[in-house]
Amino acid sequence: MSEDNAEGVSATENVNSSAPLDDDEEQLAAIRMALKEGKNPFEMDNMSRWEDEEGIDPIVNRRVLELDPLPTPASVLKKLPLTEDMRNIVAYSRDELRACLYGQDDRLVVIVGPCSIHDPKAAHEYATRLSKLKDELGGELLIVMRVYFEKPRTTIGWKGLINDPDLDGTHHIKKGLLLARKILLDVLGQNLAAATEFLEPTSPQYISDAVSWGAIGARNTESQVHRQLASGLSMPVGFKNATDGSVKAAIDGCFTAAQQHTFFGIDHRGRAAAVETLGNPDCHVVLRGSSHGPNYDSASVRNAMEQVREEMPADSAAAHGLVIDASHGNSGKSEVRQAKVVEDIARRIADGEPNISGVMMESFLVGGNQKPAPLKNLVYGQSVTDRCLSWNDTERLLRTLADAVSTRRWK
Repeated sequence: MSEDNAEGVSATENVNSSAPLDDDEEQLAAIRMALKEGKNPFEMDNMSRWEDEEGIDPIVNRRVLELDPLPTPASVLKKLPLTEDMRNIVAYSRDELRACLYGQDDRLVVIVGPCSIHDPKAAHEYATRLSKLKDELGGELLIVMRVYFEKPRTTIGWKGLINDPDLDGTHHIKKGLLLARKILLDVLGQNLAAATEFLEPTSPQYISDAVSWGAIGARNTESQVHRQLASGLSMPVGFKNATDGSVKAAIDGCFTAAQQHTFFGIDHRGRAAAVETLGNPDCHVVLRGSSHGPNYDSASVRNAMEQVREEMPADSAAAHGLVIDASHGNSGKSEVRQAKVVEDIARRIADGEPNISGVMMESFLVGGNQKPAPLKNLVYGQSVTDRCLSWNDTERLLRTLADAVSTRRWK
């Protein structure tokens, strides 16, 4: 990162304004307080609604509050732009990923990092450490940092840094969007490419230019909205098998995303728009286990690839190989088990097993996890979502994977 831009993109910069509250902000604060107290804001005295101002029927939006207008994607990208060096990292790493996924590069793709990002300072320290290993092991591994800001929930819970950056239920999404972009720029500033899961259909407009690999999670792999979204993304995208273990759902996602689509969306100025995509040929399957157990073993990989090749073209990224997520259903969300999964995959790679293009690992500075809470109450560098490998275990496992790739080359 160039020195003249470093101050402007600092991930730890306070994105809240210290200016006095105006009338709209005072009302917003009152509404948030009412919500926190379990009250109905529509019953507040003197509540101003755009529907009332426009004379629209009061049956409209009885359960929707338009609380916090967001800046346009164009304004955010202009305020927090990629430097030329950052753009080069994104473009080049996307090409490297494609080369690995299509078998033109024999390195192993490794997507590694925290289950979710919640602390800019800890994310920066992790990126600094990972960048050094990326340079050292770059001959065998294509390392991309996992930088996840949106978390799908089975029921309820913390939805990620974009949705709730203060981890306290205040949901300052505007702050979260800006902070997420600053963290991505900070990661790129460490000469690292970034990977993320795309959950909300509009958030990619604000951050996708800084992302080199995208994921569609197990809960959304059958979603038409997410398949359409993937069809327009400018990077390789991994579709995870469904939570029930269905690989067919992920394969259908790859096939669908490779096609052209037209759907509802927003443009760079934040306006509602009909979005047309050209299709994304670089999608592939990710095996992440399921509610029924793991699927990282050789038989599961072989069976998944047989299914892929029945539906996908022979020259597609998906037909060449898949990525194995060592966490989630494959580890029972245990970091101890996750390490054993990675070790098993490394052994098989060293033995020459085909069809494994990459590995995903959940890792942070401190192993394990903790419950979400404001930063001052948290253990520094420990996950607030799934249990993660410690940094020491991460470094050891990355070296093990690199050795496996080196051994395979001599087969």
